[in-house]
Amino acid sequence: MTINCKGELIDLSTPKVMGILNLTPDSFYDGGKYKNESEILSQVYTMLKHGATFIDIGAYSSRPDANHISELEELNRLLPMVSIILKEFPDTIISIDTFRSQVAKQAIESGAAIVNDISAGKLDQNMLNTVAKLQVPFIMMHMKGTPQNMKQQTSYKNLIKEVLFYFSERIDQARALGIVDIIVDPGFGFAKTKEQSFEILKHLELFKMLDKPILSGVSRKSMIYKTLENSPKEALNGTTVLNTIALQKGTSILRVHDVKEAVECIKLLQQLKS
Repeated sequence: MTINCKGELIDLSTPKVMGILNLTPDSFYDGGKYKNESEILSQVYTMLKHGATFIDIGAYSSRPDANHISELEELNRLLPMVSIILKEFPDTIISIDTFRSQVAKQAIESGAAIVNDISAGKLDQNMLNTVAKLQVPFIMMHMKGTPQNMKQQTSYKNLIKEVLFYFSERIDQARALGIVDIIVDPGFGFAKTKEQSFEILKHLELFKMLDKPILSGVSRKSMIYKTLENSPKEALNGTTVLNTIALQKGTSILRVHDVKEAVECIKLLQQLKS
């Protein structure tokens, strides 16, 4: 499987790592950590040095109960950083974590390469059309509701079947509009309890029937630190364990805070396969 990022074909037959760069003051793990241009560039340099293929930039916190911000504020946080990063590291493949079509459009026009939407286009009716016109890869995640109310949206009759049906429907709509490169993200922790997130992971190989690359984002999430009774800061070891399982079950992209450890997971499993 390959995806086309600004004319470069990225081969996902060997899994890749997507490093997380949050430009928000209230993200669950690293909110407010990067306060100026120098700190942001230093973090991007570190992630690229450690082997990140993609850098995923978000300016709207999607953690449960996150504060809602305006589209203008999201753009003001995001666009200058896209330009600064690409000026310093021109070959960086930037993914934009947004559910707003105008933010996606302006970020791609500023040099980003991928749109990563937590709602798979459901929170902005213009998103799928916008991505189709931009002709960029689209990461569609499963979520019900919004970040503000998703904790109340965890009722399912058959979790796996419903999430697979959701993706089948969204993929059909995206294809009909001409979106070529689609990646699916099961949305660990989004409108899912800890137990439901583990159920998704347990059956992750079933998502290969969608015939799309799978992105897994379990990095330092509550499914880990609540199980281990620690905190996001102490959840790196747990993250590595679940990343390893996700890779064994068919994940093509690991979205992580800690790039070095994720790259090591991939290298060790590739060695095992060879």
